[in-house]
Amino acid sequence: MLISMGLSISVGLLDGLGLAMFLPLLRVASGEGAAAEEGLGNLSFLVDAMESLGIGLTITSVLMVMLFFFVLKGIAKFIEAVYKLTMSQYFSRKIWLENIASFTNFKYKSFVSTDVGRIQNTLGAEIHKVMAAYTAYFNAMQNVIMVVVYTFLAFVTNPQFALLVLIGGMLSNAVYRGIYRKTKEESRKITKYGHSMVSLLTQKIMNYKYLKATAFIYPYADRMRQVLYKSQEASRKIGMYNAILTASKEPIVVAVVVMVIIIQIQVFSASLAPIILSLLFFYRSLTFLMVLQNQWNQFMNHSGAMENMTSFVKELKEGKEQYGKRRIERLENQIELRQADFFYGETQILKNINLRIARNQTIAFVGESGSGKTTLVNMLAGLMKTDKGEMLVDGVSANELYTPSYQRRIGYITQEPVIFADTVFNNVTFWAEKTPENLARFYDALRKASIDEFIKTLPKKEEALLGHNGILISGGQKQRISIAREIYKDVDILIMDEATSALDSETERTIQTNIDRLKGQYTILIVAHRLATIKNADQVILLKGGKIDCVGNFEELKIASPAFEKMVELQEV
Repeated sequence: MLISMGLSISVGLLDGLGLAMFLPLLRVASGEGAAAEEGLGNLSFLVDAMESLGIGLTITSVLMVMLFFFVLKGIAKFIEAVYKLTMSQYFSRKIWLENIASFTNFKYKSFVSTDVGRIQNTLGAEIHKVMAAYTAYFNAMQNVIMVVVYTFLAFVTNPQFALLVLIGGMLSNAVYRGIYRKTKEESRKITKYGHSMVSLLTQKIMNYKYLKATAFIYPYADRMRQVLYKSQEASRKIGMYNAILTASKEPIVVAVVVMVIIIQIQVFSASLAPIILSLLFFYRSLTFLMVLQNQWNQFMNHSGAMENMTSFVKELKEGKEQYGKRRIERLENQIELRQADFFYGETQILKNINLRIARNQTIAFVGESGSGKTTLVNMLAGLMKTDKGEMLVDGVSANELYTPSYQRRIGYITQEPVIFADTVFNNVTFWAEKTPENLARFYDALRKASIDEFIKTLPKKEEALLGHNGILISGGQKQRISIAREIYKDVDILIMDEATSALDSETERTIQTNIDRLKGQYTILIVAHRLATIKNADQVILLKGGKIDCVGNFEELKIASPAFEKMVELQEV
């Protein structure tokens, strides 16, 4: 900013010196060469400098000096513009990268309680508004410098006239303070409604099928329209304030100048000649003042986005994951939980969990809804840390562990498969380079997930597009591609959170067969409601009210736990 201000000062001074040469030019052109210094006030040193350098006061020489100043101004203006572009790109890159990095390191526990609409709006539209605010602020600061420079030149030329105009300008500027305040209030509303609109749109897309099937899509659209109208009303008010500023500035500025000239001539009997150059500088100054007021109001337009971004960045920093330094290459022995408790706010979800999972074991977690199954698996996946007790991976405390090194050894398959709007190859390999080695690994992963024959029937094979959220393939095919992705990654741990509960029985049986084939090759953690999928697990852990109620294999648990036996009977396993 300091460098930019320095460049702005250079531009303003060089422009002012170039403009100052108009008076000597007029004097010389009218044959009054001897009076060339008249009206320059304290800037008469320009004529003195020319004479001391042996430059005669001719039309040509004055024009050449004027041209010299404006050429230098052009060079300074070019450097200023390039520097301004560089600064803008730096700021844009900085804010994007810092927000992406902060969001990447945001705690999952904090994420689940954050408004998704706000996250999307802030990382999308709001960043562009902050960039617009930055540009407006940067321009406003440059115009402040230009106003100061030209005001200074006006003072040097005619202090009394300049002082009166400055006072008039300050009084006129006070009129706009109320408009700035109102603009800021409406800007906050626009940011708030922007969050709501993005949230509503996201939910509409995610729940489109339900809304369409039940005709709730129409009242939902009405709700979106109401938010839009409120946002547009706030934008309309800001537009009105901008229109008032734009329409009233020049008449007010001219009125101030006219009044000051009348006072100078009628009250102080001042000569018009010294006023002309000062007026020229002040007209330049007031022009920049009008631009400054416009830019500042533009800055106020986006002040809501600025405040939101500030609080959002603070929230991301407060919710930043804290990782240890110990890295692991792979799971060698076991994962262990010791007297682990977990809370959401004041609500305790897991209570005194003691659990040991040996490498390449298949462990199933069952229990009624709300028993803590998914939360426990989230903890084992490193998504959440214990509030009491500890988790150890190969004897290393999770607090000492560099969590991403552990999570790179994890494959995660959920009830709703994660499918990207891209090709089969990119979905499985996560955009790996298409080398012969990677292609061989890709087809091996497809074969292990029993999806290779289907992919080979597609016209474009591995380059076939899957559509948004895999809309072009069936649920079972999506699930198998998800499994193939995790196998391709060369992981140690496979987590399956209700991975087959949304599938038909035949597809579920096929995928279950695939999972059984992987038994002993991976540490497999299964969260299941449908008990048929866990009959071959090494251990089944029954949770109740956030506690481990019973542990054993499928048959042992049927004998040891009446609750589990009843679940088996109800599902007719």
